[in-house]
Amino acid sequence: MITFEHVSKRYPNGNHALNDVSFQLGQGEMVFLTGHSGAGKSTLLRLILMLEQATRGQVIINGLNLTRLSPRAAPRVRQQIGMIFQDHKLLRDKTVFDNVALPLLIAGLRYVEIRKKVRAALDKVGLLSKEKDWPMALSGGEQQRVGVARAIVGMPRVLLADEPTGNLDPDLSAELFDLFRQLNQLGVTILIASHDLSLIRRMGERVLVLKKGQLIDDIPAGPSHGASA
Repeated sequence: MITFEHVSKRYPNGNHALNDVSFQLGQGEMVFLTGHSGAGKSTLLRLILMLEQATRGQVIINGLNLTRLSPRAAPRVRQQIGMIFQDHKLLRDKTVFDNVALPLLIAGLRYVEIRKKVRAALDKVGLLSKEKDWPMALSGGEQQRVGVARAIVGMPRVLLADEPTGNLDPDLSAELFDLFRQLNQLGVTILIASHDLSLIRRMGERVLVLKKGQLIDDIPAGPSHGASA
């Protein structure tokens, strides 16, 4: 589903964000990506979203070699991918319903389809009763769940999350990770960048460890493990 083959990313200022990174994620896997701040986690996710282009190597998503695609193909690629941000990125002047509906509006779906899909996504994250609320009226945990609903509303094959629990307390973090597990059980391939080592250990899933742009460890799934930043 996701393949990195000797991928490097060097910025014009000379910074090597990634250096010769190779790994594969299979369909339906849930994998955590960890490492210190600046290790390259966000850059790696941005390459999958085609928000960045690799300097060297190949990034392949569901059989598509992103390094050979024109930037014009980015919207088509992103239709297969849901993205959850640490800071939610919700539109304050739009209701919860309208925030979640945004990807479907961009895709040109009819309102009848949009309503059905949005309500199903909100129900999945336990926020159907909040569909007419404004984002700022919600708690931090609820705002993050709106972000999750928006990411999954188009039923993506891949779900990416960049530090999704960074602003949540431990209980809400555990609740969000449990939701990720439910989505994964439905066949969604999930890659989560996170510093939350205690929750990563509790989940017992595969862990990729980055350090200074290099992949230094690939820890297999198991009951528990000792991933380190």
